Amino acid sequence: MKITGARTEPFAAIRKRALVRAGNQVVAREVTAPDSAAFLGLTEADMSPQVIEALQTLMTEIDDLRNEVAMLKLRLNEAQGLADMDALTPVLNRRAFLRETKRVSAFAQRYGSSASLVFFDLDNFKSVNDRFGHAAGDEALKAVAKRLLANVRESDLVGRMGGDEFAVLLAQADKETAMAKAQSLAEAIRSQPVEFGEWSAPLHVSFGVREIEPGVDPEVSLAEADAAMFVRKRKAVG
Repeated sequence: MKITGARTEPFAAIRKRALVRAGNQVVAREVTAPDSAAFLGLTEADMSPQVIEALQTLMTEIDDLRNEVAMLKLRLNEAQGLADMDALTPVLNRRAFLRETKRVSAFAQRYGSSASLVFFDLDNFKSVNDRFGHAAGDEALKAVAKRLLANVRESDLVGRMGGDEFAVLLAQADKETAMAKAQSLAEAIRSQPVEFGEWSAPLHVSFGVREIEPGVDPEVSLAEADAAMFVRKRKAVG
């Protein structure tokens, strides 16, 4: 993502504008000149009208640069936030989810609290794409993400791991608590079909839960939650 600068005019234009302002605002110039002179090590004898005017221009340019730096920092933060989001759904992408999971895991280990991962997989998602088209499949994925977000706390995390797979990090939740919450989230996903045009399709989902253990890489915990989901799905089919 290209980040452009906050200033859209060259320094020459800024300088010209500052000189005009300096000529029209004598009082302001006289107030700021001593501070500028002290900053540059100038004595009162050095303070000719031309020097005062030049100092005013310099301080204006410094203020403009400070404003530009502040704007660039704001835009950089916005760009970093966008880089953490999934391209399709309003949740974190896999990279950002794992990074934040590591942070929460370290916090939980330090303070002796628990945290758990829930791995979700949409059942028969391919049939939605095949029957209704990929646009319908995209709407289904967006619906899942929104329903997960609507039913977790601000301290929890939701991410899309890729395809039709999602993960939720439940802060301060042991495995038993996480299992109950996972069931509730699954019911929220299944509660109503996805509507697109004149058609609608029900959503079916499987999940697996893994409590994060101290010292275990979150990537490993996520893989174990995925494996637990697969086992539950196999049992349901069997």
